[in-house]
Formats: sequence, structure tokens, C-alpha cells
Amino acid sequence: MTTTVNPRAARDTTPLAAGQPRPDGAPGHGPGPAPSSTSTTSEPATLTVVRRKHVGRWVTAALLTFLAAQFLWSLATNPRYEWGVFAEYFFAPAVLSGLGLALLLTVLGTILGFALGTVLAVLRLSPSPLLSAPAWAFVWFFRSVPLVVLILVFYNLGYLYPTLGLGTPFTTDYWLVEFQTTLTITAFAAALIGISLHEAAYASEIIRGGILSVDAGQLEASAALGLPATVRFFKIVLPQAARAILPNAFNLVIGLVKGTSVVFVVALPEIFYTVQVIYNRNGRVIPLLLVACVWYALITTLLSIAQYYVERRFARGTSRVLPPTPLQRVRGALARWWRSLASEGTTAPPPGSAGSAAAAALATETQGVTR
Repeated sequence: MTTTVNPRAARDTTPLAAGQPRPDGAPGHGPGPAPSSTSTTSEPATLTVVRRKHVGRWVTAALLTFLAAQFLWSLATNPRYEWGVFAEYFFAPAVLSGLGLALLLTVLGTILGFALGTVLAVLRLSPSPLLSAPAWAFVWFFRSVPLVVLILVFYNLGYLYPTLGLGTPFTTDYWLVEFQTTLTITAFAAALIGISLHEAAYASEIIRGGILSVDAGQLEASAALGLPATVRFFKIVLPQAARAILPNAFNLVIGLVKGTSVVFVVALPEIFYTVQVIYNRNGRVIPLLLVACVWYALITTLLSIAQYYVERRFARGTSRVLPPTPLQRVRGALARWWRSLASEGTTAPPPGSAGSAAAAALATETQGVTR
């Protein structure tokens, strides 16, 4: 059997001299240097980078700065603010007592409201109409009635029902438990019940929205693993839903801090009612209202700071590198300032000294906190 070899397909390994043609007609290079192909590429011209001028941004910033400076100047020079009266009553025992009552109503209303709101959210997500319909009716009613009206209704509940208790159904024979409504539902109890039910209606919608934001695949995967319903809810669904729940939940709590001022309608001596009583006696309306405003601002500021750190902690599962905290930003700015001084020839700590190690640690810390 004879095998035919195509001379063009065969590879000739015989070395060729410089300039000698290959057997297939292609020019050979031999041991000499291969011809280099030269391509002419024109270098791009140097472009001048012109920074964009944000005229509107600078004008707006200048206008806001002017308005802020004008307001601060009026605070310092207007004698009608009566800062002496403000300082006199800012830490007054009656004001601090009213502040404590407002905080107590906020804490209790938040705990009871979110506990009941969680139950309502779960009931609303139930496929059974026997559970979801009453939960929907509860949310509809208590979101429709203003908070001040709820407090007044519960405060005057004794007019409708002088006595309440447990006994024979559809009768007033309370043979098991009976109590006087006017003695049991005091002003504080009426305020707490109204605030808790009002908060529960809004909290249930916040929690329900957070639960619905969890990917359905998480529920399907956990159900396929045979995990109990309670484990799926508390270990898988709720931690993921917390990222969507927290911003709105803190917003609701901050609103509740200021909403406690409506309990003055039942003569509860919280901070707003207290300053009202004081300025009705001495006529110093503006400085005493400023006392209440500053205390409300301090409480909401602390809650906003807590919200930032809580949200940052729950964001660890969604971001590989967390944004630096305000303290880390300040420390990073100080580290960059120290490095700039060293680069300009200012005396810098030796490489192995404690100051150099501290500056390096500050620079590393500001790059972000890895998960």
C-alpha cells in the first residue's frame, strides 16, 4: 500500500540559508533575522482636561450658607429668645420628669406595638381568610382613626362600659372577673393602649413588607430541607427581612417620640404638657417651647445614630466592604493629614516607631471594614 504525501502539507525541517526560498514557494528566512513588519501609529495629541464648573451647585451652597449664618446670627443677637430662661428650665425637675414619661411611653409603645404588629403581619400573610381578614380589618381601622381620638375614646371608655369582666356571654353577669372601667383605665393606661394599637397597625405593614422582600427561593429551599416553619421564619426569613424593616421601623419610633406629645389631651405631664403649664404661669412661651424642641431633637439624634450602626451591622450580608463610620472617617482624615506633612518634609516618626505604626493602622482602618 502506497501512501501519498502532499509536499505543501509536509513540514520541511531542513534549515534554509538566508534568502533561500522554501520548497512550497514561501520565502525562507533561514538562520538570519526575520523581517520585521513596521506599522506607523500616530500618538494621540495631549488633551487638556477641563473640570466641569458646577455653577448651580456653588450658588445653592452659598445661598444655604448665607441663610444658615443669618439664622445663627439672629439666635445670638435677638433678645426675645431669652436664653437665660431657656438655661434655667432646661434641667428643671419638672421638665426632666416629663421627659422621662415621654421616653417611658415611647419604649412601652414600641415594644407592645411591634410585638402585636409582628403577629398581625404573619396573620395577614396567612393563606386562610379566617386569619388574614381580621388582621386586615384591624390594620384598616386603627390606621383610619387618629391617635388623639383613640386616646380620648379609651380615656372615656367608662362612659360606654362602666364595668368590664368575664362571665356569662351576652349578659352583664360578670361572675368570673369584674372591674370598674374608670378605675382601671387611667390616663396613663388609656394613652398606652391607644399608642400601642396605633403603632401595631403601622408596624404590621412595615414587617409584612420586609417579609415579602425576601426572595421566594429562600423559603422554597428551606422548606425542601425539611426545616420547621418556626425555624424558617426566625432563622432564615426574619434576619433577611430585617434589612428592609429597620429603616422604616426606626422612622416609626422617631415619629412616636414626638407623637407622645398628644397625650396632653388627657393631662399626662409629659414634656410638652409640662412646658405648657410653666409658660401659662410665667408667660415665657418661646424659651420654654425651645426647651421641648431641643430635648426632642437630642432624642431623635441619638435614635438616628443608633439606626446608622444597626443598619450597618445588618448590611454585612449584602456588602463585602462596609462603609467607614464617622469616627473612622475622622481618623482617616487625620492619617492622610499626617502623611501629607511627612511628604512635605515635616518631621515624621521613624518607620519602626509607635507613631508610624498608629498612622498605618489609621490608614488601613479607613479603607473599610471587610465582612
